[in-house]
Amino acid sequence: MFVEAIEKAGAYTRPIFTIMRRYASSEVIPGSATLFFVNEDGWAVTSKGVAKMILDAGTIDKKYAEFLEKKKTIPQGFNLEEGVRQLEEMYQYKQETVVQLKVNFVGCVDVVKGVQCKMHPKLDLALVHFEGFEKIGYSQSAVLAGVGSELKPGKSLCRLGFPFPEFRNYRYDVDREDIQWTKEGRATMPRFPSDGMVTRLVGSPEGIVGAEMSTPGFRGQEGGPVFDANGVVYGMYSGVSPLNFGMCIHVDRIKDFLRQEKVSYQTDKPEPEVSLEKTRESEQLLDMAVDSDAYDKLN
Repeated sequence: MFVEAIEKAGAYTRPIFTIMRRYASSEVIPGSATLFFVNEDGWAVTSKGVAKMILDAGTIDKKYAEFLEKKKTIPQGFNLEEGVRQLEEMYQYKQETVVQLKVNFVGCVDVVKGVQCKMHPKLDLALVHFEGFEKIGYSQSAVLAGVGSELKPGKSLCRLGFPFPEFRNYRYDVDREDIQWTKEGRATMPRFPSDGMVTRLVGSPEGIVGAEMSTPGFRGQEGGPVFDANGVVYGMYSGVSPLNFGMCIHVDRIKDFLRQEKVSYQTDKPEPEVSLEKTRESEQLLDMAVDSDAYDKLN
């Protein structure tokens, strides 16, 4: 059912690989997330949580680099251990503290000179813009549903993402106390689709904000597209609800945010103009929707 649609979505859906290390540990912990591109200018959609991780990575690494530099200035001798302890207290480093987080954008653009993230003020939604590249690494852009009201209970949809961090191109440098990307080891991993049926829409005072799906997705698929059998995107996967349902941000809210930030996108059909009948239809959908307060994953 979704064979051709998955191929289409695979052209614009890309993984984000991460490696992380906690303080005083040599274990490198791999992770993954997903984004999908909406135009050829390097603009992509993802979840707010993924965007925050991208922004936090630079801050975390910079802080640890400063810590290591100050650690080098501690005089050798019997006071070395006490000096390190004081430095740990200054930087609030404990055994569980994440001190390194590195991000690898796979197959997105040829050169990443800058990454800009724009967060939605309320929803688990963000835009990522790659800057300074010369060539894109994706072959198509997503086609969004022009008529968002077609997203109704009973519609079958598919998620696509990269939930299983099976790449192995990283290592820990003991001498430098640093985690690094390498040219050795597996540098890719296959995408993973999972389908489900829309069970209920999710409403808020602002209107329909999301949709509930009959099956949960997987951690790492967050930020990926949710599309129909024709490959038309109806939402962005946000995560699993407390009731173990898959949740996605509604395509109309994605389009609203793209227009607000003046980011171009394409749709499968012309978008309807707001009319009295359209307003009535939206009110009817909202009456049948579950309250978003019960699904804080969307916020």
